[in-house]
Amino acid sequence: MPRRAAIVSIHQMKEINMIPLIDVMMFLLIVFIITVPMIEQGIPVNLPVGKGDDISAAHNRAVTLDLQGRVYLDTRQITREALAAEMKLVRNDPHLTVMVRADEGLAYGRIVEVMRILHDAHITRIGLVTSPREKAGR
Repeated sequence: MPRRAAIVSIHQMKEINMIPLIDVMMFLLIVFIITVPMIEQGIPVNLPVGKGDDISAAHNRAVTLDLQGRVYLDTRQITREALAAEMKLVRNDPHLTVMVRADEGLAYGRIVEVMRILHDAHITRIGLVTSPREKAGR
């Protein structure tokens, strides 16, 4: 008799309760939906006003120059030498687009230095990010 009771209890435990798993999945989905748009906006720069076409963010890297001339790759601060080394590592990717974001008050020579680094690394797809007229309020 005790054996029959053990089989019945195992038989009752064969289904997994899915409600907690669905709750965790929905929580993670909401967190990613909220945080992904903020990733590129990590470094505050005053972009120049301009008109351009939208580029999909599927396979992009962002190089940002702030008003003090500091260089950021995506959201981490990096030296120009480290940027050159990093770009040489990814230069074989033909679908990579490097988006250059620079503060409008920055000297033109600083932007050219970064563009030269990208050119020397054989990066062929480069985009200059501007702020649309509607957002600039000008």
